[in-house]
Amino acid sequence: MSPRTTDPSPLTQPPAADVVLQFVNTHPAGPHRLPERFGSAEDLRAWLREQALGRETTHVTEADAASARELREALITVLLAHSADKDTTPGVLAEAEGYLRHAASRYPLVTVVTASGASLAPAQTDVPGLLGTVLANATELAQTGVWDRLRACRHQPCHFGFFDRTRNKNAVFCGPRCGSRESMRAYRQRKKALAAEHDPSSK
Repeated sequence: MSPRTTDPSPLTQPPAADVVLQFVNTHPAGPHRLPERFGSAEDLRAWLREQALGRETTHVTEADAASARELREALITVLLAHSADKDTTPGVLAEAEGYLRHAASRYPLVTVVTASGASLAPAQTDVPGLLGTVLANATELAQTGVWDRLRACRHQPCHFGFFDRTRNKNAVFCGPRCGSRESMRAYRQRKKALAAEHDPSSK
């Protein structure tokens, strides 16, 4: 039997990952110098229009912007856990996962069954529908076995989301620039600790 050639490679970034990353990468990322896209209702409305997710009549409130920020932060925490970030403690992760369970009840999904298959879709419209869409795509990534490849850069303060395309799933930085900066920071910390250890006045 010849191998199947229609299945996508796990190293290929799927469309569902694009949706989640577009959402989480709306935060102000340090080295990338990105602006806050969910800072206000008007910011969120503008982003929705840019992504062709909203219309001029889409109703967006300040509470919607706050909800988008909260969901985003919880997802970034999970993506940092995928990168084995040392600051993402079990307690921090548990809090984020608890919020995501709560969000799932606020932004419910429905199963859409067709002749070609089944998928999840948001049960609501406007901003709640957008947030439900993000959760639906995260679920799809988990079901296809690539959720742990969605990661957040371990370099502080970057935390830029990315899809890990490495074969052994060992990428923890969004690119060489952040990797180099983190290595330099770690070197300086070790050097400082070593100097303090040999400085009699520090004892």
